[in-house]
Amino acid sequence: MRLASHRLWSLPLLLLLLSCHPRVGCGESTKRSAEGFEVPAYGTEEDIVRHIGYVASYNHQTLCPNWVAWELTAEETRGEVQKSRNFSRDPDVDFPKASREDYANSGWDKGHMAPHADMKWSLQALKESDYFTNICPQDHDMNNGAWKKIENLTRDMALVYDTVWVVCGPIYDRQPPLTIGEAEVHVPDRFFKAMVVRSRGCYHAVGFLMENTPQKAKPRSYAVSVDSVEAVIGRDLFPSLAEEVEAVVEWNVWNRKPNKK
Repeated sequence: MRLASHRLWSLPLLLLLLSCHPRVGCGESTKRSAEGFEVPAYGTEEDIVRHIGYVASYNHQTLCPNWVAWELTAEETRGEVQKSRNFSRDPDVDFPKASREDYANSGWDKGHMAPHADMKWSLQALKESDYFTNICPQDHDMNNGAWKKIENLTRDMALVYDTVWVVCGPIYDRQPPLTIGEAEVHVPDRFFKAMVVRSRGCYHAVGFLMENTPQKAKPRSYAVSVDSVEAVIGRDLFPSLAEEVEAVVEWNVWNRKPNKK
């Protein structure tokens, strides 16, 4: 595992969490984590890479991330840094790793896990969001349809609640998997995403499961509990979050309109 300087707990947030008293169903944090709240549980064998805007676990067999996690704040959504997309190999992970050539003429999009648009607060963050540690093959209509709608929802929630914690990644169902390119990048069959916000002293969580096929419905159509996502992927997504919060989805929390003034 690499040591790096990803944004960890801010002191005000850490002090606030330590002062919480758990209440059943209220979304309080009942365990403490030495890492960012958004980072899921992971094993010592995983290749963890930390960049300024996200943390990822890179899989050298699938040549895609196992997961990508990041924290998005209201201030960051207002970033105006501009940079053209330039997909490239991540210098901080070892070979084997994916390349642009693997995706060329494959019929699959280079799908961002942590969105390019979430990183406009920093030129470095934008550059690193185009590393293949943050990319999976995605169906174009899904990437530009329902997946994009959930990305927009995430930014809206950051504006409403000031901070949203996000983790997402691929799911592989078929064996053997579909692959693209000479390096045989694995094409996911599905994707997951999970988000947490804090409102009035309580945490609220929601998960999403989506087929890697043309998908254009609204986010609620794919919404599930975080528990349901964890059951599919076999991983604890928010180790610091109370289990009762992961079991329910309060959609009214995720359906608020942000004040974008």
